[in-house]
Amino acid sequence: MNDVPRISRVEFEILSMLRSKEMYGLELVRESRILKRGTVYVTLERMTDKGYVKSREAKRAPHESGIPRRVYSISGLGQRALAAAEAAAAAYVSWEAVAQ
Repeated sequence: MNDVPRISRVEFEILSMLRSKEMYGLELVRESRILKRGTVYVTLERMTDKGYVKSREAKRAPHESGIPRRVYSISGLGQRALAAAEAAAAAYVSWEAVAQ
């Protein structure tokens, strides 16, 4: 039985970016080449349900209005999933080098 979580390319991108700091959804989109505004929040919600990311409501300045903003961070499970994906990618690259 394989207990290693599998993550998609988009999930890998998000977890990699959240490894170093908390970020807003649109901040993730702005700093990524592959994330799209129309799907980032759906993906973040799915990743929250899986336990890969955590979110919290960000405090707004008194003069700011609008809906509450959410800040996302990587969870312990997300860190393990990312590490497993990186290890699998490194093993694949090593195997490719040997196979040639």
